[in-house]
Amino acid sequence: MAFPRLIFLLVLAIIPLCNAQGLKLGYYEKTCPGAEAIVQKTTSHYISRAPTLAAPLLRMHFHDCFVRGCDGSVLLNSTKNNPAEIDAFPNQSLRGFQVIKAAKSELEQKCPGVVSCADILALVARDAISLIKGPYWNVPLGRRDGKVSIMLEALSNLPPPFANITTLKAQFSSVGLNAKDLVVLSGGHTIGNSHCSSFTSRIYNFTGKGDTDPTMDANYVARLKSKCTSVNDVKTIVEMDPGSFKTFDGSYYSLVAKRRGLFQSDAALLDDNETKAYVKLQAMSHGSTFFKDFAESMEKMGRIGVLTGKAGEIRKHCSFIN
Repeated sequence: MAFPRLIFLLVLAIIPLCNAQGLKLGYYEKTCPGAEAIVQKTTSHYISRAPTLAAPLLRMHFHDCFVRGCDGSVLLNSTKNNPAEIDAFPNQSLRGFQVIKAAKSELEQKCPGVVSCADILALVARDAISLIKGPYWNVPLGRRDGKVSIMLEALSNLPPPFANITTLKAQFSSVGLNAKDLVVLSGGHTIGNSHCSSFTSRIYNFTGKGDTDPTMDANYVARLKSKCTSVNDVKTIVEMDPGSFKTFDGSYYSLVAKRRGLFQSDAALLDDNETKAYVKLQAMSHGSTFFKDFAESMEKMGRIGVLTGKAGEIRKHCSFIN
């Protein structure tokens, strides 16, 4: 019979929109029509005026997902009895919270108590990168907001800039991401800046004897020393992808291949056969598959540990629980 077959085909067409955790594309179509357009418009308002906000917004999503999953817990303020993720050292340099707050405010006016802060953060990260001509990826929605945010968990779960390849692979694996996801998502360092304090030990005191990291290109070391004047420099900011830090492209891999990755975690990508092969492929092909790969890994990252159904809550304000 043609009719049951038609239904079967329709079901097949719908299945890819959902995943086992209950996220799906177009999740708010009935409960808050235009929700995604509101987030996109709000993000565009800020990015058009300050394109450099794209990098910190991407980083905020990354930092959220690596601690308790993509549940908006990085947005919660500390309380008198609970130091939250937001005050952990790796998160103290996060920026762009005003974009999340503005989008949430717009959505609360239109659809009170419907759209989660976790979903807003995931959408803002995607839209910010897309708006600076970076890759676009699908963001299945339906995340709910977590009620727990613990500073010490951020300290232990976020991959540090001084991590070696063993640590990096273990931390990514612990949240369901593999070595390819590691090297692909590291490519996010093609945009943005870093404080000198995240890497000065590499150029001034690598083994505690006033030496330099031997894996780093000597000319690059000299250039960094001219910007970061001492190992104690905590104020100066440098570009992570010199000359191209506003452009989302594959140039990051060319730098890493030339031993000019800014962080130890960048250099570490050359210490594993799989990640090294990917670095060299993108460097030689000018990032030929980087956008496609980045989109796939970001969609995968956005599903880490999500709360759905009746878990968590939908916060009225992203910075504190209801």
